[in-house]
Amino acid sequence: MEIRLAKYFLAVAREKNFTRAAEILHVSQPSLSKQIKELEEEFGKKLFVRQSSGIKLTEEGIFFKNRAADLVELHEKIESEMKNSEIGYGEIFFGLAESFQIKFVAQAIKNLKTYSDLKFSVISGDTEQIIDKLDNGILDFAVLAENPDFHKYNFLQFPEADEWGLIIPADDEIAQKKFITFEDLIGLPLFCSGQSWRKEISEWCGGQTEKLNLAGSFKLSYNGAVFVREKLGYLLTFDKLINFEELVFRPLYPKCETKLYLVWKKFPKFSPAAEKFLAEIKILFAESN
Repeated sequence: MEIRLAKYFLAVAREKNFTRAAEILHVSQPSLSKQIKELEEEFGKKLFVRQSSGIKLTEEGIFFKNRAADLVELHEKIESEMKNSEIGYGEIFFGLAESFQIKFVAQAIKNLKTYSDLKFSVISGDTEQIIDKLDNGILDFAVLAENPDFHKYNFLQFPEADEWGLIIPADDEIAQKKFITFEDLIGLPLFCSGQSWRKEISEWCGGQTEKLNLAGSFKLSYNGAVFVREKLGYLLTFDKLINFEELVFRPLYPKCETKLYLVWKKFPKFSPAAEKFLAEIKILFAESN
């Protein structure tokens, strides 16, 4: 399958309309329809079904959409590396968890950019999404807020740890507390990422999350904080992520911390830019320790 066809398919899937997709791709609608039909024949599967309101992905189409997106990303990564193969030039691809310690990644990139035309691309997502892209070669590095598979990946532990706590409206009665206990959380509408609720928060409270009210799930703490600002609930997240005047952070007690890891595949085929980044961040970690 040609990369061009994957891009055609993704455009149709995104627009849910052959006419609009054809205009974006600068091809005729009949030509685009023919290309998609040939793609379906190649796979022996229907990727779209036509409805009165437009077109809809089949189950096979949904599966292929994710794989086609990865394929296009990998192609663009390879293309970037080949065009910028000189030492000190190129692009680095990251998958990052939310943490104040991302400052080390930014500092390493800043140091490298003082003497090279370095470019970088960053995606966010949950651990499963990021690891999948790392395994498929789309990412050079992942920053994970959980222990990596030591048999599968090389890793560096970040110098500090992220402390868990509760984001609270500053004028809320509970904001008067210096720290937040499990008993304080009972009865409160809570926001948290689904992954952290099942892991860190469950471990912290001894598996008693069924006694708590998870009112909403957010992958990005900023979005959760906006809901807290509107007094729709309280956000469980790391310290030093939210900086709204109307909100305050109170740490959990007993203390709950998460270690952060920079992860990459064993036996990687790094670009010169990725190799330089790894050397630079090792220096920063050593200096911080």
